[in-house]
Amino acid sequence: MTDDPNKRDAITVHGLATRFGEQVVHDGLDLQVRRGEILGVVGGSGSGKSVLMRSILGLQRPAAGRIEVLGSDALSDDPDQRLYIERHTGVLFQDGALFSSLSVGENVQVPLKEHHPDLPESWRYELALLKVKLAGLPADALDKLPSQLSGGMRKRAGLARALALDPPLLFLDEPTAGLDPIGAAAFDRLLSTLREALGLTVFLITHDLDTLYAICDRVAVLADRKVVITAPLAEVERFDHPWVQEYFHGPRARAARVAHDSHHPASTPAETD
Repeated sequence: MTDDPNKRDAITVHGLATRFGEQVVHDGLDLQVRRGEILGVVGGSGSGKSVLMRSILGLQRPAAGRIEVLGSDALSDDPDQRLYIERHTGVLFQDGALFSSLSVGENVQVPLKEHHPDLPESWRYELALLKVKLAGLPADALDKLPSQLSGGMRKRAGLARALALDPPLLFLDEPTAGLDPIGAAAFDRLLSTLREALGLTVFLITHDLDTLYAICDRVAVLADRKVVITAPLAEVERFDHPWVQEYFHGPRARAARVAHDSHHPASTPAETD
C-alpha cells in the first residue's frame, strides 16, 4: 500500500477524466507532484482546479483515470487505504470551512478527535495550541470563534486545523483569496517557512501571481481539459499557449515579476514578452 517516501512522487494522476453530465471538465489529465515541493496550480475559470483537488482527495469520483497519493490508491474502496490518505493529508478550503459554532481550538481538535479518539483531552488542547502558534496566531485565538477573527486570522486558523495530524502533504485552495497584499505576503512567507521546517509537500491552487513568483517551485497549468505544462515558472512563461501567454505576460504578471526580482536580485530574470 505504501512504500519508501523518498522513492515516489507524492501525487501521481494519470489519464484523469471528469464529467458532470454532458460537461467534460478533464480529459486525459496527467500530473505528478514531487515530494517536498510547492506546486502552484493555475488555470482559467471553469478549468477544473478545485475539481482536480477534490478528485485527488477522494471527494469527487472521476469517470476514468488513476490517482496515487503517498503510495496509496486514492480511488480504492479499501477503507485502510482511504484512512491512510486522510491521516496523511491536510486541507485548507478556500473559505476556511471552519465550524462557526466551535472555537478555533475546538476546530483544530476536530481531526484529532476523529483519528485519535483515545487521546487525553489535555493532550488535544496542547496540540491545538501548538498548531495555532505554528500557524502564526496568538495563543488567545484558541478560545475565539471564527466570527471574532479577521479574514487573515481565519485562514491561519484553517491552516492550523489542516496541520493538526502532522500531515506530510498539504492541499490549499486559494489561501490568499480575499486578503490584502500585506496579509497575502505574510501568508506566503508562513507557508514557505512551514514547508522548510516540516518538509511539507504543498498542492496550492491559486490565482495570485505574487504567490506563484514568491514560493512555488513549479507551476501546473490547467487548460484544454488537461495539464498543458508543469514546470518552473521561467519555463512556463515561455510556453506557447494563448492562456499562458495572456496570464503570464499581462500587466499584473509584469508587476509581480518585477516585485519578485527586486527581492531576489541574484535570481535569473525570466524572459519577458
